Amino acid sequence: MTTFERDAKTLELPWQFTGREDELELIRRSLTAGRHGIVVTGPAGSGKTRLVTEAVRGSDRTRAAGTPETRHLPFAAFAHLLPESVSLHRAVQLLSGVRLLVVDDAHLLDDASAALVHQLAVHGRTRLVVVAADGGPCPDAISRLWTGELLPRLTLEPLPREDTEQLLAAGVGGSLEPLTLNRLHRLCQGDLRLLRELVDAVREHGLLTRLAPDTEEWAWRGPVPVTATVRRRTELLERPGADERDTLERLAFAEPLPLHMDDLDLRILENLEADGLIRVDDQGDQGTVRLAHPLHGPVLRAAAGRLRARRLARTPAQCAAALAAESAALTRRIEQADVRPLPTPVGEWLAQEGAPVPAGYAAVRARFSRLRGELREAAAWAREGLRGALGDVSCRTELALAAAQSGDAATTRAALGGCPDLAEPSAWLIAARGDMDGALAAIADATDGMVQRYGDGGDRMAAGSDSAFALYDAVRLGAPEKVAERLPADGVFAEHADALARGDGPALDRAAEALEGRGFLLFAAEAHAQAVRAHRDARAARTSRTRAVALARRCQGARTPALSGLVLGELTARQRQIVTLAAAGLSNRQIAEQLTLSIRTVGNHLYSAYARLGASDRGALPWLVELPDAQPA
Repeated sequence: MTTFERDAKTLELPWQFTGREDELELIRRSLTAGRHGIVVTGPAGSGKTRLVTEAVRGSDRTRAAGTPETRHLPFAAFAHLLPESVSLHRAVQLLSGVRLLVVDDAHLLDDASAALVHQLAVHGRTRLVVVAADGGPCPDAISRLWTGELLPRLTLEPLPREDTEQLLAAGVGGSLEPLTLNRLHRLCQGDLRLLRELVDAVREHGLLTRLAPDTEEWAWRGPVPVTATVRRRTELLERPGADERDTLERLAFAEPLPLHMDDLDLRILENLEADGLIRVDDQGDQGTVRLAHPLHGPVLRAAAGRLRARRLARTPAQCAAALAAESAALTRRIEQADVRPLPTPVGEWLAQEGAPVPAGYAAVRARFSRLRGELREAAAWAREGLRGALGDVSCRTELALAAAQSGDAATTRAALGGCPDLAEPSAWLIAARGDMDGALAAIADATDGMVQRYGDGGDRMAAGSDSAFALYDAVRLGAPEKVAERLPADGVFAEHADALARGDGPALDRAAEALEGRGFLLFAAEAHAQAVRAHRDARAARTSRTRAVALARRCQGARTPALSGLVLGELTARQRQIVTLAAAGLSNRQIAEQLTLSIRTVGNHLYSAYARLGASDRGALPWLVELPDAQPA
């Protein structure tokens, strides 16, 4: 197995801090008048120290830190602040004059240092920011800081996908295509230290390449580099015996496996499950077995020899059968109007390794992602299918739909080239130009044509599903009265149509919650956005706007008419002013002159606004300010 080690002489500069805005503000508020500080906890590598560093930047502060090597030495963490021989009482007296004390790695403090921190919190004259890792032993004096309610505790959750995307864009110097972003996010699961090391290893070994010569979008295809941190995170794999190791390797090359395969030893599976190395899913008639952590498979595959890997890997026929099963499961979910996350390990593995992905599978995977509101991911899957079948109509349709609902008219037109009968994507292109009547007419034509094309028999269900989604587009475009009677009466789409037709804000919010529960994040964001305009109560409207914005941020750059103008309410007054001028076509210099600001200040405001709006550049801004009656919350 090849392990990628970094050159110790390489100077590593920190990546630009991004995301965690709410947590940053919470820490800063904890240090204001009348407050005594905060404890920040989270898994190793989650960015606790960096977050706290940003929060206290510019403040007059003193720092101490625990280390594994000095846990047996009294007051070791404070050796630079205290005399060589000192009592706890005297140490408290000496440090009580410190205005702000930051204690990093508090879970590694010696008992005397932990008691000192606890006493400082009791006396309350020193503001404390205490950082500790979850998942391991911690001195009682430190854990009592929050269990005894001396200080509030902030537990860091894994960095959301949207913030991870911004962080990686800054670190890589360009955007990552969605399948690569998803892969890194899934492998690292919030471990930012591992994320940094993986990205550096992938880049240094030539595995990170541009999707096209004229773009700044990067893709990673191929194996996972087994770095030093990856090895540390997968040390559990060294413990199993030969039989357990053999089962783990089989899973690494062919997961998931049916639980009741004749040659799978249930006793071995029980041992592996008890050790936390496998997970049993109760899906289907028999259930399936898969590896517990996404890193385990790549490490096991890297450790296997070439001949062993060839013997264990799926054959093309086995891949085809697995892909067909995944495609059928995705299609059933779509027909049931339920697009909650569904595992698709075989298709994702093929894409990650750079192997050809059949166009039929890619189109279904793209559609599932699009209906979830994952528009850039939908476009990426469609492009995977088009790599081996450039003229595939289904993949071109999905690419056009994803691009049109992202406000990307150029990509939509390019995808439609050579496919003049794709009326549904054309409707979204027409909507993007502001012609709602034309868009609705195109949807009606597409729906009628769809029903006429499908005859009686097995394809009737597919026709009904396609027709329902096509009709529902009219609701999304704000014309529910045209289709309400044609939608399935007991479905969530009809509920949304009825609420919008009646202008019922609370009912629209309920429909949005039902849509979100079924995985339709973009549809839910649009329903909440429509509720903003329907509510008569200002407080209810603000709540709907907040929910709509939170969901829209997860929809990978969605720019639909229902969302136009929505997220401006999330900006500061100055940011809204600058964004509105930029959307009108003014350059940074022209905006600076009009508002009497520096060009750099304008650029900084726009950069912050892009991060909040989920926009990559000012080309997306007209979609966000299109409605003149959009009012900030």
